[in-house]
Amino acid sequence: MAGTEVRQANFLLPVDLLDEMKRVVPRREQSKVVAAALRRELKRMQLRRALDESFGAWREEPHPELERGTDQYVRDMRRSTRGRPVAER
Repeated sequence: MAGTEVRQANFLLPVDLLDEMKRVVPRREQSKVVAAALRRELKRMQLRRALDESFGAWREEPHPELERGTDQYVRDMRRSTRGRPVAER
């Protein structure tokens, strides 16, 4: 965390989790490990929220080109650009 502003945070952890961390993680690295785990969990929660909030946003009606499925659409798109110079794609 060198170069990063830090503040102390007080929160409770289950005894078994705290004991295991103290057993596995060197004392001077414990804050770093907790911060990294918290960052990963926050990122996961934000992604989950974004997925939940965007669920159902895609509608097939305005996209008839996908009627045969996205795989076929991508194949068709790739086929239509073969043989053309890169600048024209």
